[in-house]
Amino acid sequence: MRVVFLGTPEVAVPTLARLLDLGHDVPLVVTQPDRPAGRSSSPQPPPVKRFALEHGLPVAQPPRVRDAAFLESIAAPRPDVLVVVAYGRILPDPVLAAAPLGAVNVHFSLLPAYRGAAPVQWAIARRESTTGVTTMRIATELDAGDLYLQAPVAIEPRERAPALLARLARAGADLLATTLAGLASASLPPLPQDASRATYAPILTRADGGFDPAWTAAEIDARIRAFDPWPGVWASVSGRRIRLIDALPIPGRSDRPPGTLVEASDDGVIVACAGGTRLELREVQPDGSRGMTAAAALRGRRLALGARLEPPA
Repeated sequence: MRVVFLGTPEVAVPTLARLLDLGHDVPLVVTQPDRPAGRSSSPQPPPVKRFALEHGLPVAQPPRVRDAAFLESIAAPRPDVLVVVAYGRILPDPVLAAAPLGAVNVHFSLLPAYRGAAPVQWAIARRESTTGVTTMRIATELDAGDLYLQAPVAIEPRERAPALLARLARAGADLLATTLAGLASASLPPLPQDASRATYAPILTRADGGFDPAWTAAEIDARIRAFDPWPGVWASVSGRRIRLIDALPIPGRSDRPPGTLVEASDDGVIVACAGGTRLELREVQPDGSRGMTAAAALRGRRLALGARLEPPA
């Protein structure tokens, strides 16, 4: 099949690689423009662009997806299908109609659950035990198109977002390969989603990483793992911002106010949390400093027993 591929971050690379391994013709790769990165803030190519250039594939980086020139560049190779993986832009109807088989998206959830930009992070934050990947035909409404195939993926007990994303990216590449085979043989009819079961995973903001004393120990732990590496979970201690990098819910109950640093432990600092739950805080990063163990932060007076974790200023 002739496939125009649209994707940007590292999680999109396994699917593009699989297309090449399977012998599909990829006449064009579309990705986001280079963005400033690093201390030098010099423009850096997105991972999909680097991979495409390494494999001799033509690359387009349109600043806008509604320009006539962009539509022409998509239609010119006469693709059979568009494949979209975390491209990062909403595609207009003329682009979606540029290929006879439409645009197939690899989405990292079991739709209609977790429609939106951050399905992996919110699945972990909401303490799901299972997520998955879905291939769907893109429609105008966000993540509401008809479904092709789905594959469940278990979330490991202590898994963080980057590790889960990497596993889902590989599962998504497998599912896309099977989906294209079904489309080529006309044996894979799309099925409509049940909109009444839809849940949402909105794009992350800095505010999502603000500590909330109403969170239980399990909720704090889940958000630390979900919002790694960004936006993280940030609190304020004695007026100073501090990032919570690693923590573990532990047995027992506490009647102290939520957020109180109760006692030192062998591996960190015990924190009283909502609902009487307890959290062992193991690693932190004071604002403007490197990460350190919570025990080292306690010794260095970055933390103090009796102080409280509060929402960041």
